[in-house]
Amino acid sequence: MNIYAIRAIYKFEMARTWRTLMQSIIAPVISTSLYFVVFGAAIGSRIKEVDGISYGAFIVPGLIMLSLLSQSISNASFGIYFPRFTGTIYELLSAPVSYLEIVVSYVGAAATKSILLGLIILATAGLFVPLQVQHPFWMILFLVLTAVTFSLLGFIIGIWADSFEKLQLVPLLIITPLTFLGGSFYAVNMLPPFWKIVTLFNPIVYLVSGFRWSFYGLADVNVEISLAMTALFLAVFLAIVAWIFKTGYRLKS
Repeated sequence: MNIYAIRAIYKFEMARTWRTLMQSIIAPVISTSLYFVVFGAAIGSRIKEVDGISYGAFIVPGLIMLSLLSQSISNASFGIYFPRFTGTIYELLSAPVSYLEIVVSYVGAAATKSILLGLIILATAGLFVPLQVQHPFWMILFLVLTAVTFSLLGFIIGIWADSFEKLQLVPLLIITPLTFLGGSFYAVNMLPPFWKIVTLFNPIVYLVSGFRWSFYGLADVNVEISLAMTALFLAVFLAIVAWIFKTGYRLKS
């Protein structure tokens, strides 16, 4: 494996983060802080506790997951789309760099940015509500797996998209609504029986549930199922990326 190539691409992508610090880090943190203010003040005054946890603390894992998913997709999709847009992708494809090294570089950089952002939001949340992390190892594991998995999805979207508008299509119209309806701001057991069943078809439920369990030991679904679903998403996206490079889909034309 060409470590020098991976490091060069990785450092280039990370440097872009520091050049666009306001957009990459500060803006998402401010947006998430506003969620704490709005939901904590407006809804938190009416819902004191959820399963014995204060409402403000209860929504922290969901808010981190919301930012993690959207930023992972955004970072990875833009990272690979821009070289396609400018035409520099052909220089990369003709260089002595394997497809695996390209994926590791771009996805690794996008996941690193998202994990960093998630940890900053976690620290920021501690300023608003008292937090506890009962299972720190599992919290980090879910954080890393989710960031890598959805960075892969972003990489796929960046290759599929043929315009800047399409880069935002999946995050805005699919991922964000599914996250809001995936138990980020409520417990699934608060829903009527019919909607509980419907909600379990939302894949984001399993991610949010497993991540919240790592904080408070509370989960809407079994944590083993959450971990298995995360691994399944990772395997599916890896298979799609492998197919893209095998066929040259939207890379060689």
